[in-house]
Amino acid sequence: MPNLDSTRLPRSNARFYAYGMDSVSASARIRIALAGCVALLAATAVLAGTVVSAWAYPLINTAVAATLIVIAVKAGVTREAIGLIVGRRTILAALIGLGCVAAVLTVGWVLPPIREVFTASPAASISSGGLLWAVLIRVPFGTVLLEEVAFRGVLPALLGFNGKQWRWGPMLGASALFGLFHIFPALQQGKCDDLAVHSLFCGAGPVFAPIAVMTVAMGLGLLLCLVRHIGGGLLAPFAVHTAANSAGYILAWASPV
Repeated sequence: MPNLDSTRLPRSNARFYAYGMDSVSASARIRIALAGCVALLAATAVLAGTVVSAWAYPLINTAVAATLIVIAVKAGVTREAIGLIVGRRTILAALIGLGCVAAVLTVGWVLPPIREVFTASPAASISSGGLLWAVLIRVPFGTVLLEEVAFRGVLPALLGFNGKQWRWGPMLGASALFGLFHIFPALQQGKCDDLAVHSLFCGAGPVFAPIAVMTVAMGLGLLLCLVRHIGGGLLAPFAVHTAANSAGYILAWASPV
């Protein structure tokens, strides 16, 4: 059999062989990291949808977000690819995104059918302390942090996004997983109860209603990927996502009973 000892190969072939081994090793690390991150997110979604209490979401999701970053970095992903950078471009994109969220919510607030959704939300009956908990802790650290780190940071990077050039494959893949991550909330949308938010999709039936919700989540995830790409970092989609979710609580709490 031929001797593949690089010390006996011509210098050019030795470099080629070493490069090939490094490439295979790097590719394997990325695949293993991707599988590990998807498995961790699946377990988190199941636990959050079944046994974990809402008060524990900030603790668990923050820990999971940190774990995902560690896994990606250990696999060789750069901070830029994940989006762990902040610059003027990121801040400007965040401010523009916040302005767009405010404009959309203002228009929605003046439309009676949309305002009814806020009025019928469980958040309409929470206390002032509950509102502060939701806006300052529950939303940013119990929901948004994990979702942005995972689906706009780590997963796109592991799927091939380098943090610079837009690539449809990584963005669509991460957004599809983002839709699947919402399977348990989506199942609630099939209920035609007194909550207006559930009535948005309940007419589609118990099968198609969850599919519709997850499809909408995928679309919103892709939009947040675009915000992240424009801003160059996770701060921009984090700010937009937090503002949109927090505004839902605020408008429901402020809505007339």
